[in-house]
Amino acid sequence: MSQRIPARGPAALAALLALTVSAQTAPAPAPAPAPATPAAVPGTYRSALEDYQPYSESKSVPWKEANDNVGRIGGWRAYAKEAAEGQAAGAPAPAASGAADPHAGHGKH
Repeated sequence: MSQRIPARGPAALAALLALTVSAQTAPAPAPAPAPATPAAVPGTYRSALEDYQPYSESKSVPWKEANDNVGRIGGWRAYAKEAAEGQAAGAPAPAASGAADPHAGHGKH
């Protein structure tokens, strides 16, 4: 019975290759670019919190007094009139129901 001696060639070649790869030096890093100067910002700085007003509790009114006040000024109709006047000053009123083409204002895609 003969015993075989394991081949050492491939193992030696793998070890030599590993040493060669680890011995290589990394290339020098590229120099960092010079920092750019910031562009001029138009306008002036304005903080978002400049007009901040902390919460303060408002004076509450008893419900009976609030209801009486609404009755004196005209009830819900006064609020509806106020809303309609505000709408007339801003956006156009919606079209009346039963219009010839209810989708006339929609854009085509």
